[in-house]
Formats: sequence, structure tokens, C-alpha cells
Amino acid sequence: MAGLRVTPVHRHGQARLYVSLPDGRAAAWYDRDTGRVALLLAGHEDEVLAALRPYAVGKLHVGPPPVPTPADLVRLFLHPDDDLAPNRPGETLLHEPAGPAHRFTTAPHRRALAAQQLAGAALDRLEGAGWRVLHALALPGGATIDHLLVGPAGVFTVRSLPTRGRRVRIADPLVAVGRAAPAPLLRGIRHEAERAGLALAAAVRPVLVLVGAERVERGPVPDVTVLKDGDIPGLARLGGVLKPADVASLYALARDRRTWLRV
Repeated sequence: MAGLRVTPVHRHGQARLYVSLPDGRAAAWYDRDTGRVALLLAGHEDEVLAALRPYAVGKLHVGPPPVPTPADLVRLFLHPDDDLAPNRPGETLLHEPAGPAHRFTTAPHRRALAAQQLAGAALDRLEGAGWRVLHALALPGGATIDHLLVGPAGVFTVRSLPTRGRRVRIADPLVAVGRAAPAPLLRGIRHEAERAGLALAAAVRPVLVLVGAERVERGPVPDVTVLKDGDIPGLARLGGVLKPADVASLYALARDRRTWLRV
């Protein structure tokens, strides 16, 4: 496969090379110190090794990402300032920089906040089925992941889009809500998932939740899951990717604010 991208990332004192597919999904990472290549997506081993060949030194050990050590799990016990678990849906909207008095009472702001709260509440209800959820994850540069979902079916970034009573048209990468002009929303959604994959060293899939959409017209979007908010409970039936211990480990890593500082 042509076009694989190799990106150096320094995280928690470790220097790694991440390999991404042309669509932005993280396929593997290479640890220079250990010579280990951790495959995040099955079926791309040959292409990944070819992309890493100019950078690799010595013998490579290829396999799935290693299971976190007990030392990694200590991250569960975080200082309150670093623990993202208490974040509520839409929290970053409430903490935007101060502006004119009318800034926080505009209709678009209220709709965005309501959409995140409604979708977030539905995602929280998945916890009884073995899922863990984080909300309002602030990234460097001012970007925000509305929701991060970790469970038996894998890891997902979730964007909540307010569409109540409107028609939604999707023609990758454009999304149009009602009479508004189409915007390349899917590019940003994919980029959020890519950044989350780099931070967590895991395969992360993007999800777009259309909150309150009356009608959806869409073309093929193979790598982004598009749901209405009423479809969220159906995620509880998915599985077969992560074991409970893997879910716990990834959730422990994701809830640490420091995990997201360099992506």
C-alpha cells in the first residue's frame, strides 16, 4: 500500500515512530529502544515493515501492543487535576474563554451543548455492558474530543452534531445540516481519531452521532461510523475486540490528562 506515513512522537520519555494509513488511521508504532513493532491493525504487516525499513535498526520484533504493566496501572490513582474521568458532557463549552455577554446564550452554543449532553448521557448508559466513557477531552491547539468510548468492540472517538428536526446530507468529507453550507466535518472527525490513536497506541475508530436528525441522506463513508442518537444503545451488542483487562488499561491511560499533551 502506497502512502503510509511515518511520524516521530515523543511521549512519556519514549521515542516512537507511528505508521498511519493514507486515511489517517494508526496502523503500528515502532519503539527504537526495544526494536518492537506493535501492530494496531491486522493485515498491514508487510506494508508497515516496508515503511519502517529506512528508520529501523537491527532485528524487529512484530506483534500486538504489549499489555500494560502494573506500573502503568498505577496511573489509575491520579492527582485530581490530571483525572479526566469527572468531566461531564459539554464541559469544555462551559469553560471557553470569556467573551461578549451574549456569547454563551446564542442558539448554536445551546444546541451544541444540548447535543453533547444528550449523546453523552446515552453513552454513559453503556457502562453496564462493559464500556467506559470519557467526555470533553481537550487537546493541544484548542481541539476537543466530545466523547471517548472504550469497550468490548474497541476504542472510538465520538463527535456529537446537533441536527434536531433537520435533514442531514453526507458526501464524504462534506456534511450539510439543513440549509447550512456543507463543511468538511469528516476530515476533523478522522483527525481526532488519529490523534487519539497516537496518544493511546491503539486503533481508534471515529463515530459521528447525529442528534435529533429528521432525515439522513448519505453516500459511502467506509471508515466513519454514522449513527443517530437513538442508535447508541445498539453499541452495547458489539464486542470481540478488547478483553475487560484491555478496556481497563486503555481507560486508565485515557483518563490521565498528561496522555493528551503531545498529540
